[in-house]
Amino acid sequence: MQSDIVTRFAPSPTGYLHLGHAYSAGIAHARARESGGRFLLRIEDIDVTRCRPEYTAAILEDFAWLGLRWEEPVRIQSQHFSDYTAALETLKQRGLLYPCFCTRRQIQAEIAAAGHAPHGFEGQVYPGTCRSLSTTEREARIAAGEAYALRLDIAAACAQIGRWPLVWRDESEGIQSVTPGLLRDGFGDVVLARKETPASYHLCVTHDDALQGITLVTRGSDLFAATHLHRLLQALFDWPVPAYAHHRLLLDKSGERLAKRRNAPRLRDLRAAGITPAEVWRQAGIQPDRDAGG
Repeated sequence: MQSDIVTRFAPSPTGYLHLGHAYSAGIAHARARESGGRFLLRIEDIDVTRCRPEYTAAILEDFAWLGLRWEEPVRIQSQHFSDYTAALETLKQRGLLYPCFCTRRQIQAEIAAAGHAPHGFEGQVYPGTCRSLSTTEREARIAAGEAYALRLDIAAACAQIGRWPLVWRDESEGIQSVTPGLLRDGFGDVVLARKETPASYHLCVTHDDALQGITLVTRGSDLFAATHLHRLLQALFDWPVPAYAHHRLLLDKSGERLAKRRNAPRLRDLRAAGITPAEVWRQAGIQPDRDAGG
């Protein structure tokens, strides 16, 4: 058995956890425990407008009730914004970032004016409006206090990679190839720091997986495509490439995936109703720890 597997579960504290979260966390926990490896818990609370300390506390409470065991200390991303700022500065110094002053409405208008609406993995692909702004105009708008996001210049980033294609491995789908065309058409110049948030999910999750030595990323199939972009970031920073296992999503009776916004049954409500951890794991259809009680 491998003993060097390091997995993690990284929820965002924007609400209370539901059965789908237990399912995903249980898979990561099981993969680490069955191999004698390590399971980490990370709190991805970079969205300071939506994340709440009470939700973080509830995450720890829910998972302790379920019998999950993780290493301390738990990494709280909002306590490490300086790490992500340093990573962004590295990209900036390499000429790979540019400020984007566009609002969502302006982007939609630009796409409409172009007569087509290219769709990538995460919706409509940004048309690159601010990429061509001069340094003088950028500096003037920043000095005037205009809000902006930081976008990764995909073409410039790809030009700095010495060998193509980049590859990564998913346990179910096998070796995946990442090409400049896939990144251009699938993501465009993706945002790495938002106007209201110092860093984006894509940057933070890839940075922290490398920092914490994660060797196996287990997460939902809805994030499969995002791994192509994460592979580019790994190449740009020379970070190690973990293996990936993208699992199915739990669905409700209507066939929609369980989600906070659709009021999926919360773990705290199941606990209050007298449901036991063993029953939760049976509902989820996994055995997160063959040695755990309950």
